[in-house]
Amino acid sequence: MTYGSKLRARIARPGTTPLIGVYDMYSASIAADHYDGMFVSGFGFAASYYGLPDIGFIAWPDMLSFVQRLRGAFPAHDLLVDIDDGYVDPEVACHVVESLERIGASGIILEDQRRPRRCGHADGKQVLPLAEYLDKLNMVLATRRDLVVVARTDATEEADILRRAEALAATDADVVLVDGVRSVEWIRRIREVVAGKPLLFNQIAGGKSPRLSLGELSELGVDIAIYSTPCLFAAHRAMHDALTELKLSDGRLPEAAAAGGIGVRESTSLLARNIARQRILEGAGA
Repeated sequence: MTYGSKLRARIARPGTTPLIGVYDMYSASIAADHYDGMFVSGFGFAASYYGLPDIGFIAWPDMLSFVQRLRGAFPAHDLLVDIDDGYVDPEVACHVVESLERIGASGIILEDQRRPRRCGHADGKQVLPLAEYLDKLNMVLATRRDLVVVARTDATEEADILRRAEALAATDADVVLVDGVRSVEWIRRIREVVAGKPLLFNQIAGGKSPRLSLGELSELGVDIAIYSTPCLFAAHRAMHDALTELKLSDGRLPEAAAAGGIGVRESTSLLARNIARQRILEGAGA
């Protein structure tokens, strides 16, 4: 079974499939112990790799390199990759899609924003003319072999949201995402216009969308939930608190053996599991 067909089969199961946003190999190593699917978040990658906000700084070779490392360490996990607007040009988008499929990505998200782009939950987003986006999307769909393609709209005007969601659902895209959905009622309206097409919902702390459980999303007919930033934001708080404490204690490290403490042993054990996963897969293939 290919990576794309494996993710497609998961999406088809009852309930809402969660994909956890990861921003580097360490966060992915922790996420892999808890969930079977990962989302390569543009927000998290821009923050961790460049130290910049998610407004279009990502270079596609950097994203390919990261996904390649992820697939090497996590051979059995689903990997959904945010490729923003396909890095502007349709030809580049198609090349990136071919490359991601070759290195083992499970799926991609392609948005309809125009440059300068913004985080999906930020103000000031602008979208391409629908026909222009559909041309790009259809080129990507013709290029992919089995990769799952999520068609995303960042429209903010109510009539345009529904018009675009319906148009995206009419394509051969596997899944539709309307980013920045502001209410449960709007999830219901979008669910209605996309009919039987699988629907994705983006959960991000401090964003514009309501905080909903997987059970609640399942009842609303949502097939996938991506959690873009829980690892990134938790690391932000934990690192801030740890360094504040280090300064207050005059540079004396806390006792690693204390309850919940992380030291060399715990960290090395986590990372060694990445080697074991690859060996298990190689052994099964043999």
